[in-house]
Amino acid sequence: MSTTGQEIKNVVLVHGAFADGSGWRGVYDKLTAQGYRVTIVQNPLTSLEDDVAATTRVLDQQDGPTILVGHSWGGTVITEAGVHRNVAGLVYVSALAPDAGETTAQQYEGFGATPDFVIDVGADGYGFLNPDKFKAGFAADVSDTEAAFLRDSQVPINMAVFATPVKNAAWRDKPSWAVIATDDKSFDQAMLQHMAKRINAKITNVPASHAVYVTQSGVVSDVIVTAAQNAAGGAR
Repeated sequence: MSTTGQEIKNVVLVHGAFADGSGWRGVYDKLTAQGYRVTIVQNPLTSLEDDVAATTRVLDQQDGPTILVGHSWGGTVITEAGVHRNVAGLVYVSALAPDAGETTAQQYEGFGATPDFVIDVGADGYGFLNPDKFKAGFAADVSDTEAAFLRDSQVPINMAVFATPVKNAAWRDKPSWAVIATDDKSFDQAMLQHMAKRINAKITNVPASHAVYVTQSGVVSDVIVTAAQNAAGGAR
């Protein structure tokens, strides 16, 4: 089925590590109020393959061209899953963007450390963000109450995912946009800028923590709308 030239009204949102889909609520509300059909993926965070399968399952349900959005680790997921026929454009929200054959871990090479972003890894290989560092590293610009909820509802990730190479890089064939949180303590800022420029994304910088999708939902939703308005013909 060709989706070339169709109006884009579908949006699929993909969360990252240490979180679930509920953080997208503000973006969801803003987009649905403008008439978009928004679906939120719940990644199991058990493997790249499992997260891509969860995303593909949702993409299969879309009735036409779709903007696929990923936050943080979700950027790796949409890079792989974004080759789906329904995906017309990609939006990376302070997100990872490896190339085909690269691992997520390789994206960090040559960039600065992030001392406030501390992962505690259990004997089973799954990691949680350190509770004492959670607010500083992940959500410095949310209220203490909301940060506590995000901290206490976090979803652990199988740390092995970061060593799994992606097989496809959808950004090589699909137009891309990037929202970069300039106060993000989860990534070196230079790393975020490098990844976004490498994929030739149209970049929007916004003062925010790594929880930019929560605290700057208006900016994020505006970029998604821009992508929807400009990515017609990207699905194939």
